[in-house]
Amino acid sequence: MTDLDQITATLSQQIAERILNQPMRQISATEPLLTTGLIDSFGLVDLGMLVEDEFGVRIADSELNSTTFDTLAQLAELIKERM
Repeated sequence: MTDLDQITATLSQQIAERILNQPMRQISATEPLLTTGLIDSFGLVDLGMLVEDEFGVRIADSELNSTTFDTLAQLAELIKERM
């Protein structure tokens, strides 16, 4: 498993458990998170805190949008770049 795969798997699990409150939910790497409304603006703030807590990576509030990332794959890439 590559670093990106591990980051993506961790994100999927943590988002399902901590943000969606659906621990059995599987989120694929390419499933849109924001543009489909799966994660709303409140969840987006929680996602930023989750990334900081889990990976020690800072994501600026201005980056928490669908332009910067809309999928786990995009977010994992951003996290990997900053680790």
